[in-house]
Amino acid sequence: MDKFLKYPGERIDDLLCNGLKIIQHKNSYRFAIDAVLLANFVKAGKKDKIIDLGTGSGVIALLISAKTDAEEIVGIEIAQGAFDRAVRSIKMNRLQERVKIIHGNLKEAVNIFGRESFSVVVTNPPYMTVKEGKISPNPDLAIARHEVAAALQDVVKAARGLLTFSGRFYMVYRTVRLTDAIYEMKLQGLEPKILRFIHPRAGDSPNLFLLMAQKGAGPGLKILPPLVVYNNDGSYTDEIKEIYFGKQSEV
Repeated sequence: MDKFLKYPGERIDDLLCNGLKIIQHKNSYRFAIDAVLLANFVKAGKKDKIIDLGTGSGVIALLISAKTDAEEIVGIEIAQGAFDRAVRSIKMNRLQERVKIIHGNLKEAVNIFGRESFSVVVTNPPYMTVKEGKISPNPDLAIARHEVAAALQDVVKAARGLLTFSGRFYMVYRTVRLTDAIYEMKLQGLEPKILRFIHPRAGDSPNLFLLMAQKGAGPGLKILPPLVVYNNDGSYTDEIKEIYFGKQSEV
């Protein structure tokens, strides 16, 4: 598999799911557990067409290919380095027939793919605004962490344009921006339907949330039981272990 590595600093990591592996760079953004949790949260059937906005290294697209039966999965990424690694990861896993990675700006996704061309949109967007923290001089890291290429409202607007009526929008995000996310979704006609908070440990306040919104749906939000990541001894909880190795059922 080393033939898929092109540049110094790159490595191949095991996704611990159906034998999938991914190419990452030690000096660039590397996926975290939030991407894994989001991929597991997504529900999709064989007929669904899925797009991952800001796919980065392609980790969510790869995991969704294992956790759902969707036959068409697309990822769009603006950062050249991340895009290049994602393309090679797809080839390395021999998923070219199901997963496509496009180099482009998610803000132009509707023009690229066409309006209402997907039944499922997924995203793990940058968590920080440009006013928060220090923006990395590394372009890939800056784009992944801060809203330098696309803000929350850009992501939600793109999702609305890409989704078919009753299509589903899945995202993982910081709890401190929950109200921002819900506001932007409702503004674009995406009704929040399922919410789940992610807690580092039992008794801790949640720091992330998973949210599914549906285009054109009526009001009514279901809140799922909390998802706890770690036991008190620092080991993963049984549910997290199941997420890493299990396969999601079809809708």
